[in-house]
Amino acid sequence: MSIRHGLLALLDQGPRYGYQLRVEFEARTGATWPLNVGQVYTTLARLERDGLVEPAGEDEEGHQFYAVTDAGRAELRAWFDTPVPRTNPPRDELAIKLAMAVTVPGVDVSAVVQGQRRHSIKALQDYTRLKGRALAAEPADGPTAGNDLAWLLVLDQLIFQTEAEIRWLDHCETRLAKQAELRQARAAQAARDGVAAPPAKGLRRTRR
Repeated sequence: MSIRHGLLALLDQGPRYGYQLRVEFEARTGATWPLNVGQVYTTLARLERDGLVEPAGEDEEGHQFYAVTDAGRAELRAWFDTPVPRTNPPRDELAIKLAMAVTVPGVDVSAVVQGQRRHSIKALQDYTRLKGRALAAEPADGPTAGNDLAWLLVLDQLIFQTEAEIRWLDHCETRLAKQAELRQARAAQAARDGVAAPPAKGLRRTRR
């Protein structure tokens, strides 16, 4: 997630101060990725350092406003125009957990998969309920229509992502079962191969 570009997108609509940016960012994403004010101001400081935003005065309460610069608008347009790269996918904790679990003795990997599936199914149900409520309350137009559409898009992404995760967990369980069957078959074969053949008649062990 690019907080940097998210803030630029908000500032492209007019000057804002830190708390406003935090509230609007969370409103448009349904607080899926909550921000704290310190994180917002740290990002603003870096954007100002890079010449992408600039101070735009204060209000009567002393809030420091920031405005996007021409360079910031160019950066924002480049972000919108450039596909999100998949060459360096983000670290996925679940994938890392299962990759470690299959290599650590004593871990019941099937139990890990089943526990995660239960959690993911519940999350999917929660997201689906939220989407139903959002659709029921979605206004056709008005000042909040854009925010509601943004939240629906985020919910759709969460639903699709969770559905894919559940399918992947099903695939993992199938692969684990096949691997267990293969180990059992190899163990059975090794046991058969390891049975000592009876000594041939007429042969005796020579003593030295």
